[in-house]
Amino acid sequence: MRLLQQCIAETVGTFLLVLFGTGAVASAVLTGAQVGLWQVAVVWGLGVTFAIYATAAVSGAHLNPAVSLAFALLRPREFPLRKLVPYWGAQLLGGVLAGLVILLVFGPFIARFEAAQGLVRGNAGSELSAMVFGEYFPNPAMFGTGDAAHALISPLGAATVEGLGTAVLAFMVFALTDRRNTGLPVKYLAPPLIGFTVAALISLFAPLTQAGWNPARDFGPRIVAFLAGWGSIAIPGPYGGFWVYIAGPLIGAPLGAAVYDLLVRRALPETSPPSL
Repeated sequence: MRLLQQCIAETVGTFLLVLFGTGAVASAVLTGAQVGLWQVAVVWGLGVTFAIYATAAVSGAHLNPAVSLAFALLRPREFPLRKLVPYWGAQLLGGVLAGLVILLVFGPFIARFEAAQGLVRGNAGSELSAMVFGEYFPNPAMFGTGDAAHALISPLGAATVEGLGTAVLAFMVFALTDRRNTGLPVKYLAPPLIGFTVAALISLFAPLTQAGWNPARDFGPRIVAFLAGWGSIAIPGPYGGFWVYIAGPLIGAPLGAAVYDLLVRRALPETSPPSL
């Protein structure tokens, strides 16, 4: 029963995170409501913050399969491996549900955007509308969708960027939530700092890969796009690149958490001082 409650919390939290994030992208791409990358990034960061505050007391608010994997590998006493697959399923469900809501709410605006841009859903170039759901490299809104754009960054390069960004995110998650780390003695400030870590990373790397850092955030809405008519543009994506947003984060998060443990945590006192 406890695991079921935790999984429900992970579904709710991931739904909120992806709803705010993909909603910000949708409003920016389809309506111009968000002006500039930083505004989108800030809404993403706030969504992460809200989702963590809402669910952390129940599930720990992983809200990300890559973060769950890092905890299972490096904090097995806190998060045993047996919980990993149920958490992954719950997180993916949250991403799918958020993608469905975005499709229902923004559906007419997506159709209007496609007509204005001369896009045929599912054909080459329709990444410009599919990017509301899943992510593409390089960012189609900035560099277009042709061969010249794809020559800027390879699938392996994009996976490396996704791994790097997720490694930094996991490093900060482990640092900010570590009770032995007295650099942040008031742990209830961790959620907004994690949210702004996400926002900062988006502002740096979104031009390259749209900055996913989270397999559930990408693959959940991508499934919705696949079923809603984008077909192979969604999965497997141009040049078969959908794997970038799964493999990169799943490799990067444990590495980033391990770097924290090896380079920082080992130097912390064994027990945290009593709270005042």
